[in-house]
Amino acid sequence: MESFDRTFNGYAKRIVDATSSVFNAMALSPQLMPTALKFHYQFNLRDFAKIIQSMTQASSKIFANNPLSLVRFWAHECHRVWLDRLIFPSDVELYKKFMSAGMKEFPDLKEDAILEAPLIFTSFVTACEGHEPAYMPIKGMDHLKGILEQKLAEYNEQVASMDLVLFDQAIEHITRIARIVEQPVGNALLVGVGGSGKQSLSKLAAFILGQEVFRILVTSNYGTESLKEDIRSVFIKAGVQGSQQLFILTDSQIVQDKFLVYINDILSAGYIPDLFPKEDLDGILGKIRSAAKAAGYEDTPGQLFEFFNNRIRANLHMGLCFSPVGQLFRMRARMFPGLINCTSMDYFHDWPRDALVGVAERFVKEIEF
Repeated sequence: MESFDRTFNGYAKRIVDATSSVFNAMALSPQLMPTALKFHYQFNLRDFAKIIQSMTQASSKIFANNPLSLVRFWAHECHRVWLDRLIFPSDVELYKKFMSAGMKEFPDLKEDAILEAPLIFTSFVTACEGHEPAYMPIKGMDHLKGILEQKLAEYNEQVASMDLVLFDQAIEHITRIARIVEQPVGNALLVGVGGSGKQSLSKLAAFILGQEVFRILVTSNYGTESLKEDIRSVFIKAGVQGSQQLFILTDSQIVQDKFLVYINDILSAGYIPDLFPKEDLDGILGKIRSAAKAAGYEDTPGQLFEFFNNRIRANLHMGLCFSPVGQLFRMRARMFPGLINCTSMDYFHDWPRDALVGVAERFVKEIEF
């Protein structure tokens, strides 16, 4: 906040205090304690850190003389960290009460103005318009939809045909996925029933951010060694070549729970012990030696490996697409805590009526009666 003008005096403390208010209320609320249905309701200091980390991206040029916009940015980050995880309307209403209490830290601003829809901030819109990426509010849903439709057309032309209907909820999910996976160590947990658009919207978000989508091809004889070989491949792309990778993995591709041992390691530590044979690892460290030196690392095996690991964590992003149907997701989350603790969740609720009507109209128009 030091680069901001006097208009923002005291706002750093206010934002921290407001975040602390909401966090403590969420963490201590009996209604929001983990249960068999709400097992992912785990609110800890990682949530607090994610919000503060996002707030450090605020630019004085974007929010100049506009405290309301800065506080709206804070509210947006709170929504993405907490609201996107809630699954019951009663829990959402309770969260809104906690937010109302937190917003009392900004007595000079009206709550309705802070939460006025659409409350969406992105960094890719300015990049799509040919400017430097900047985390800022959208100009409006129509403007955002126009940009996404243009990027969808480019995707269909350059990659593969993907017939999507970009209604408001789908647009919001694209911005949420992009927000998660564009951050270093940003891993997304997308939860929704089959056909809700988790994979398609993830592919489009990755394309918009210039990330390469990495998928595994599961066959009848695909086992842990095959998975480890695929992970070696994506590690080399992210750690040696330095390319941004979105590793999309669905629960149907996890043919045995042992796969999640390796996925949990990637999420929690960024690396899998003994993944590479020693001779292969020596060759990898040799390839990144010059890049490591340029980044200020010493020319020692330990320092080179640290650079390799940090580069993987910065460039490799997991996009886990899971279904909440049945007990499998709950059991896996209990056995492998990194699935919840080391990801940012976006819960895909049932599409509303206007979304279903919009999709139906799109396909009915193509029918000749």
